[in-house]
Amino acid sequence: MGIQIRTARFLHIVSAGWTLALAFLVFGDVIGRVGFSAPIPGTKEILQNSVVTITFLQIPLAIYSGSMLRTSILADLLPPVGRRLLRTVAALLGCALFLGLVYGTWPSFLDAYRIGEYEGEGSLRVSTWPVRGAIVAMSAFGALAYLWMIVLDWRGLLIEENEAPGALARIVD
Repeated sequence: MGIQIRTARFLHIVSAGWTLALAFLVFGDVIGRVGFSAPIPGTKEILQNSVVTITFLQIPLAIYSGSMLRTSILADLLPPVGRRLLRTVAALLGCALFLGLVYGTWPSFLDAYRIGEYEGEGSLRVSTWPVRGAIVAMSAFGALAYLWMIVLDWRGLLIEENEAPGALARIVD
């Protein structure tokens, strides 16, 4: 298994742990709000920034595991080479999408870092540059993941959809 897939799995575990930590934060905020009339300050800002970051941390593994949204209506009508070409075109489109996200988010990331942009007022201010940076980094990783999937596919290292539906990106051992 390549370092890219191990890294994607690690990022997925980080996002799962982060989600669990957010669940405890929300639980604590609700208990504080209802039981003691003292909510945890900044919970809203932490949640809204975390959800975006968690989502982007999960993108590479979703690509590698074949979990990105797709339909097999057209692919079922094609021979194996046609399916491979269709997967290649889809991966190139996915790569273009994520490169567009990198291109579109990079300037706002730099601006947020340069000016110290934050969300929230009062007791807790949450910097926005880490979220924007995660979007840039995970979009770049997503683009690379799609390119790597093309390489694996054309080397014959992926399981065919008709042999194991939903296991497109599982590398043949």
